[in-house]
Amino acid sequence: MLILATILHFSGGIENPFFLFFAFHMMIASTLRSRRQSYLQATLAVLLFGGLVVLEAAGVLTHYGLEGFAGQGLYRDWRFVFGTLFVLTVTLYLLVYMTISIAEQLRKQQESYEVANAQLEEKDRLKNEYVLRLTHDIKGHLAAVQSCLEIVFDEMVGPLNEKQKDLVERAYRRASKCMAFIAALLKLTRMKLTGRLEMERFSLRNCIFNSLASVQNTAQSKLILVSHQIDPAVDEVFGEAVLIEETLTNVLFNAVKYTPNGGRVCMEVTRDDTFIEVRITDTGIGVSEADLPHIFEEFYRADNARAIERDGTGLGLAFAKQVVERHGGRIWAQNNPDAGATFIFTLPQKTPA
Repeated sequence: MLILATILHFSGGIENPFFLFFAFHMMIASTLRSRRQSYLQATLAVLLFGGLVVLEAAGVLTHYGLEGFAGQGLYRDWRFVFGTLFVLTVTLYLLVYMTISIAEQLRKQQESYEVANAQLEEKDRLKNEYVLRLTHDIKGHLAAVQSCLEIVFDEMVGPLNEKQKDLVERAYRRASKCMAFIAALLKLTRMKLTGRLEMERFSLRNCIFNSLASVQNTAQSKLILVSHQIDPAVDEVFGEAVLIEETLTNVLFNAVKYTPNGGRVCMEVTRDDTFIEVRITDTGIGVSEADLPHIFEEFYRADNARAIERDGTGLGLAFAKQVVERHGGRIWAQNNPDAGATFIFTLPQKTPA
């Protein structure tokens, strides 16, 4: 403010309309400082400018007029001087009052949002802990059911006719699907609860080849050609190798599962200075435009996917999204112009902050 007062003194004083720039000081002070400090700032501005124009009017300070801009001798008109000072004083104090009031309202809203967000996070944490305990207990009971079914199916407790054997086998398959669902839910819930990753440098190339190998049998049974193109520069990255490999396998397996017999699945891996990009393209059923924004949500399954496999978990892509985002990357999907879909995710070259 002292610099502004000095500039005004050498550029017309009260005749210079830029004295209104004191208002900017008031707005900044009212936003960043306390109520008392803001009003002190306004008082200081009034005293600085008031002292300047009064001393110029009294002839104590030399007046440097603005030629051709304001009337000659206007700075010596006491009514004009005190009238302008009065208007400026009222304006600055009103501006401080209004800015402080608005800032306080915004702070209160921000605090209420933070409290609400903390409550939501706590509720989400409690929900995840409950799901973790519940699924863990159910997994134990299902494992016992599976063991009993295996004993019965192997006729260790007596012979079975074909109808009985078929019923036991169907029950075992249903129990296995439930176990797969619970295992996926446990992994996802544990990741959301802990939020920690054991980051280390590992070979992404090895993870890619392991994932490709894990889907080969399924692909061959459907006569699906699985190919890959990997940038020679792609090798080591920071992250948790087990989770990244499982993510690759999940997305690859989905591509194979929802591609008709005789189709194609291609994995392309490239890198630049910042990210490694993995693109998995298939010639499968694709994803409808209505489903695209939701396919990474927990338990969500597209209608065309349900038609092919009714009992999917709806957790594979949600798990992939959690893993990729916790590594500092991004995952998304898009439909191909001809047929099928492409799933793309990125991984940073360095450890995410």
